[in-house]
Amino acid sequence: MADVLALISRERDIPIRLLVHVSRCRAETARARQVAMYLAHVVKGISLTAIGSAFGRDRTTVSYACGLIEDMRDDPGFDAELDRLEALLNETREH
Repeated sequence: MADVLALISRERDIPIRLLVHVSRCRAETARARQVAMYLAHVVKGISLTAIGSAFGRDRTTVSYACGLIEDMRDDPGFDAELDRLEALLNETREH
């Protein structure tokens, strides 16, 4: 999960500590957190419970985030961005 957090932190210019912070935050930080949860589950295959624990949230919150991000993939630009992030994660896995 550390690689997902590092990638999203770098790509969105948001410190990891804010991504895993348990209180409410700005919309762009919340969206970055949701993307990180989605990538951790879909690309890395990490369970919703484990992701929730890492982010200080319930597994149902992680499930909601994953569904929200999946729905947002209907937007071609957003889908292309997620494809790029997925490729970067897969690239780091291969090295």
